[in-house]
Amino acid sequence: MLLPRPAGFSQEPGEPFVLSADTVIAAPAPLLRAAGWLREVLRPVTGLPLPPGPPGDHAIEFTLAADLGPESYRLAVRTATVLVEAGDAAGAFYAAQTLRQLLPPAAFRRGSIGETGWTLPPVTIEDRPRYGWRGVLIDVARHFLPKNDLLRYVDLLAAHKLNVLHLHLTDDQGWRVEIKGLPRLTEVGAWRRESPLGARQHGVFDGRPHGGYYTQDDLREIVAYAADRFVTVVPEIELPGHAQAAIAAYPELGNTRRPLEVATRWGVSCNVVNAEDSTLDFYRTVFDQVMEIFPGRYVCVGGDECPKEQWKRSPSAQRRIRELGLRDEDELHAWFVRQIGEHLAARGRKLLAWDEILEGGLPPGATVAAWRGGAGAITAARAGHDVVTSPFDRLYLDFRQAEGGDEPVPIGSVTTLRDVHAFEPVPAGLEEEHAGRVLGSQAALWTEHIDSPRALDYMAFPRLPAFAEVMWSPPGGDFDDFRTRLGHHEPRLAALGVEYRKDTGPEPWQTRPDVRGWPKERATVDAQIDAWTSTLVAER
Repeated sequence: MLLPRPAGFSQEPGEPFVLSADTVIAAPAPLLRAAGWLREVLRPVTGLPLPPGPPGDHAIEFTLAADLGPESYRLAVRTATVLVEAGDAAGAFYAAQTLRQLLPPAAFRRGSIGETGWTLPPVTIEDRPRYGWRGVLIDVARHFLPKNDLLRYVDLLAAHKLNVLHLHLTDDQGWRVEIKGLPRLTEVGAWRRESPLGARQHGVFDGRPHGGYYTQDDLREIVAYAADRFVTVVPEIELPGHAQAAIAAYPELGNTRRPLEVATRWGVSCNVVNAEDSTLDFYRTVFDQVMEIFPGRYVCVGGDECPKEQWKRSPSAQRRIRELGLRDEDELHAWFVRQIGEHLAARGRKLLAWDEILEGGLPPGATVAAWRGGAGAITAARAGHDVVTSPFDRLYLDFRQAEGGDEPVPIGSVTTLRDVHAFEPVPAGLEEEHAGRVLGSQAALWTEHIDSPRALDYMAFPRLPAFAEVMWSPPGGDFDDFRTRLGHHEPRLAALGVEYRKDTGPEPWQTRPDVRGWPKERATVDAQIDAWTSTLVAER
């Protein structure tokens, strides 16, 4: 009863493999990380040493197989031995995750509860990922997630064979990354006076300061911890909009030069950075340090939801438009993003940005994170750009999970477990010859209304395992079969301490009767997508 569903699975005759004091774990040098991880998680719960040793009886043997692709593995459990064949180190790690699932749920705890009889059923499994980009965005800008909780989420992603953690590090409401030489970004930008209590439409505030940030060493630790679990961390530094926290710290970045505070309201601030050379230099400094911390290929620059009104009124912005021979503020936006993209490219990195960068012309080589329905993904892919799909009406896991008044702080339309499981990464209408441009997808946990790790668990699970299955498993999975396997997976989540949403709805402590949301009907969301699609088609 594995999750995500493997590509091939067969139950074999014979007796199970019994883990005992004689069991060893054998691995060649390239696969020692997976072997070491398996030993590390099983020793405390089983009380068994599971030392390195030679292949043979009583061994769990890892080996490389030249005929297997990246992240792929074959697993054969027999009475005397367990053989893991892997295409690479990541494949061996995912095989180890599967072995853990074949054990009782207590294998997911951090210490022994006295359980004995650790056995693996005789099975043959052949497995490989459907997509290479299997991502989750966690917004730590709106509500800061302490380092230890973020490390826990790295483990949860890895347990579900997800391999990208997109960290939304800056926004109007907070700046969460230390930048040497720019201390006010964290002294000022990391703290806001108060937060809305519920949806912004109600105008109610909690009166409670909120903040926090990661030091550069914190982030290096997170990146290294994730890499050990084959998770790549993609940083996001928002520009030129969603930048009020940065402007509050350094007012010279803004268009008005007047003092601002870090935004205390949810939504999109009208305060955006100016288009001066000094501002571009400021962000080049920021990105130089970000690239030193995050070694992955992709760096996200946001680029979304940038109001242009300040630029329309700004003599400086209008002068820049004339100097560059640009048509309008949309092209100024594209120019600004392109300057940062060129800076990243010169250092061997690849720009990732939200689909608003289509509006003024795509920067060369940009990868598009398509969130406003399928039109942006289709346009970008047809233009020869890679795409990561993340449609807000299907994969924004801050949206409510059911109708009814018990869902905590209900916003957006309903996105059920079944909705997530039915998601298809390649949007309808994209021709087969362009479908390969879709690298994969990512679910998003925006945290305006997710103010604690417990609330994050409730919104993420079990929808995140459904998403993981879409991204890893062969297409065409049956939802009822998934629900059956999820029933076996929930005790594992409980052993991990995940406060998931039960099929019966929230527990009393998971409700928030003190906080009002702003739910939307599905028709309203569909109309918004239609409007975006019409605008994009007209612009193209």
